[in-house]
Amino acid sequence: MSEQEIKELETKLSEGLLLAEKRMLQEKAQRNESVVVQSVGGEIRYVSAKKIIAENVKFQ
Repeated sequence: MSEQEIKELETKLSEGLLLAEKRMLQEKAQRNESVVVQSVGGEIRYVSAKKIIAENVKFQ
């Protein structure tokens, strides 16, 4: 693969993962569910999917 093809593949993969994450959060938000997240310090927390969507522009 050329460098250009690798960059295009990386872009497509990143966009696909973002779309999958957005859809998952939207589905969980519709069912009033939470998701498990890990903080920078390693703490495991449960956060409402609605809160994550509201606080992150990339998921709106």
